[in-house]
Amino acid sequence: MNRFSQKLVFAWAAAGTRYLPFADAATPDLPLSRLLRLSLFQISVGMAMVMLIGTLNRVMIVELKVPSALVSIMVGLPLLFAPLRALIGFKSDNHRSALGWRRVPFIWMGTLLQFGGFAIMPFALLVLAGAGEAANAPPWVGYIGAGVAFLLVGAGMHTTQTVGLALATDLAPVESQPKVVGLMYVMLLVGMIGSAFIYGELLSDYSPGRLVQVIQGAALVTMCLNVVALWKQEARHSVRQNAPVADPSFRESWISFSKGGHAVRRLLVLGCGTAAFTMEDVLLEPYGGEILGLSVSATTTLTATLAFGGLIGFGWASRVLSRGADPFRMASAGAWVGIPAFSAIIISGYLQAPWLFASGTFLIGLGAGLFSHGTLTSTMNLAPKDQVGMALGTWGAVQATAAGMAMAFGGILRDSVAKWSDSPTGYHTVYGLELLLLCVTIVIMLPLLGRETKL
Repeated sequence: MNRFSQKLVFAWAAAGTRYLPFADAATPDLPLSRLLRLSLFQISVGMAMVMLIGTLNRVMIVELKVPSALVSIMVGLPLLFAPLRALIGFKSDNHRSALGWRRVPFIWMGTLLQFGGFAIMPFALLVLAGAGEAANAPPWVGYIGAGVAFLLVGAGMHTTQTVGLALATDLAPVESQPKVVGLMYVMLLVGMIGSAFIYGELLSDYSPGRLVQVIQGAALVTMCLNVVALWKQEARHSVRQNAPVADPSFRESWISFSKGGHAVRRLLVLGCGTAAFTMEDVLLEPYGGEILGLSVSATTTLTATLAFGGLIGFGWASRVLSRGADPFRMASAGAWVGIPAFSAIIISGYLQAPWLFASGTFLIGLGAGLFSHGTLTSTMNLAPKDQVGMALGTWGAVQATAAGMAMAFGGILRDSVAKWSDSPTGYHTVYGLELLLLCVTIVIMLPLLGRETKL
């Protein structure tokens, strides 16, 4: 290597940790290449989220004419599994395997659940569409099949994400754990952005058959990505199966975890803020299609806009928080960003302005990214020792439960209001409620600002 090449390599290495997001999360024992390979499980989770929340809810509501209340309930079905994320994290912390693994068995089971849900989904959608031989099938078969498929995919997502994040923090040194978890969530957003563009391109000429092909492809890609992500990541520890010391019970671990200051208030902030940012998830694309007249491809791309805003929010929050900023001030800033975001969404319907709708969608993602990173960093900083899985599981359980309840309620509220008024009023009522929830979140968060302490 000549002198110029050496200078170029050293300059790139020096610039990498300064300008590349989360590049400083890598360590000699956990290089960036291995970290990025592990993060592939977040890509698969992002693909599934876009498929469920973005593409399928739009297709079912607009093209298949399924009531939005029913679709919201289906998308919210993973709520039934979400509270178990804390238990899953606890079990993976203390799992005794004959093969010496703690995390891998849970991630593999989550992968199989995701694959199984995507395998069932095309047949359920064919029944809902009344296409081909499914034209004579009773509609309830399609509803039940779609519900089971959504539930399986959601259960797989919760299991894979909770234990995958715990494995990432296991592999990283303590001082790098928040950065590593931040990187994992950035990769989730990258997966959402990439898959949204790919789905949008593949479905530009929509047909039920093309939709089935896309779902089948997502199932195969999910399996491949997760297998590559797990390959030789977790070392086998045969000592675990014969450990003489009994592991603590879930109740004991939960009591230890909940002793942190303002624990109830922190969880209430997380739940209320998450509900405020996700109640519209199943309504944004139908709103764009029904009120603004956008195509399936155009509304699917909106999911990428939402995820891109979240990516910017996570990157910005990571840079600021790495300098010692208060995580709850960052979360509060995210809630403040959400107020003009939802205002822009409401106004876009009256003005018939797709550009204003897209801008509001971007701001929703930005605010949600700031809010999520702030609450996640605070959770990691306050987590008791040896309870990484429990901490991440609890954060994920509250977030997923609040999101599922909010999405289901948002669809029901929209249908109820539209029944007595008109469709735009139904949508705007939901967006107005989200504005109110953001204000409540800001008020609840006030006593937490600047009060974070290590346990």
